[in-house]
Amino acid sequence: MTDATDRLTPRAREIVAAARELLEESGPTVLTMRTLADRLGIKAPSLYKHFPDKHAVEVELAAQMLEESGEALETAASRHPGSLEALAEAYRDYALAHPHLYCLATERPLPRSLLPAGLEDRAALPLLRACGGDRDLARATWAFAHGMVVLEIHGRFPQDADLDAAWKRGLKALHP
Repeated sequence: MTDATDRLTPRAREIVAAARELLEESGPTVLTMRTLADRLGIKAPSLYKHFPDKHAVEVELAAQMLEESGEALETAASRHPGSLEALAEAYRDYALAHPHLYCLATERPLPRSLLPAGLEDRAALPLLRACGGDRDLARATWAFAHGMVVLEIHGRFPQDADLDAAWKRGLKALHP
């Protein structure tokens, strides 16, 4: 994959990096243009020279999540060709390592028209390949993985739940 931030100016990349630090440290409620400007040591209006609004910054963060999670899946697929278990593990590991970024990018409508061309498809390609090109099966598998990850991130499973077993059972149900 190519770096989705290559299309940004160096200053815009710096702004997005600071936004990501804030997001990863404190969650989406702390990510405002004012706190972002404070983090960078500038006045908030200066941010608007690079991004029209907070949503535009969030689009760049979503692009980073798609880029990085896609790379994680590509790495898993190259190490374990055709292994849905390896893809699921890579997906889960990435999401749990970056829960605020993951949720920001996946718990609201995806701004497809604002993302780099082809990024969503490239991120999904390892799963699509593992599903034999069956888009419906790939979508169902992603929906299962996404649901499991979001529930885990939000602490919705009982403490004694065997999530590894649930993942294996879910994947086996979708891919007997």
